[in-house]
Amino acid sequence: MSDECKQGCGACGDEYADRKETPHDFLAKPHEGSNIKKVIAIVSGKGGVGKSLVTSLLAVTMKRRGYNTAILDADITGPSIPKAFGITEKASGNELGLLPTKSKTGIGIMSINLLLADDTDPVVWRGPIIGNTVKQFWTEVIWGDVDYMFIDMPPGTGDVSLTVFQSIPVDGIIIVTSPQELVSMIVSKAVKMAKMMDIPIIGIVENMSSFKCPSCDRACAVFGDSNIEEIALTHDIDVLARLPIDPKIAAACDRGLIELFEGDLMDNVADILEMPKVSEGRGC
Repeated sequence: MSDECKQGCGACGDEYADRKETPHDFLAKPHEGSNIKKVIAIVSGKGGVGKSLVTSLLAVTMKRRGYNTAILDADITGPSIPKAFGITEKASGNELGLLPTKSKTGIGIMSINLLLADDTDPVVWRGPIIGNTVKQFWTEVIWGDVDYMFIDMPPGTGDVSLTVFQSIPVDGIIIVTSPQELVSMIVSKAVKMAKMMDIPIIGIVENMSSFKCPSCDRACAVFGDSNIEEIALTHDIDVLARLPIDPKIAAACDRGLIELFEGDLMDNVADILEMPKVSEGRGC
């Protein structure tokens, strides 16, 4: 190799023409004190569709089934996981690394809000810094033994998504949508990015699917008729769950009591996550 090589193989001729990078080349190892079995990322093409709610409900559901669960909050500029779980204490650490804060039922959580002096302090950082922070949540946090880690992703397909999919061995993604006309485009973007990054797609969760009228008990399509089944068929992926608009869920999140919410909304998704094919993902 030339002494003036700038790591740009195109200038070196055919000798290095067969050198290729794949998404797997950038995978980072978790902290040596972490033993994480399955990593599931919760994604959406736009904000405000309930991604953090789905993440929280999944972690709570798997915890109720007896699994050690954890949440890595990758939404650095809009973190909401600590609020949903009623966590106010800050994350701690020692000479070995950071320690996740535990929820009331023992779910390990790491979020930027657990490191800020004030929860309302804005994170005014450029993309690379935000991405590196998320990567540090993976490499420098002592997660311990975790059966299922759920990553609450920021909306869209920007720097953080690229960092997570390249640096963390994600076993699969769950796409969260709402029943609006622009969903088709949003889901398509998420599906295409997952395929580009070689990440398995577990399926779609439609949030705010309908609202049950308290007077007549009739289900109303507040956002119009859903076409989620057609979208799923187009991309050959499964519809995992359709969540209603439920004021009780919103109240539980606002009061930090999501772990006390009663319901089986995520049971079908949990059944799928327990299937062997999910555990045959990229793994750690």
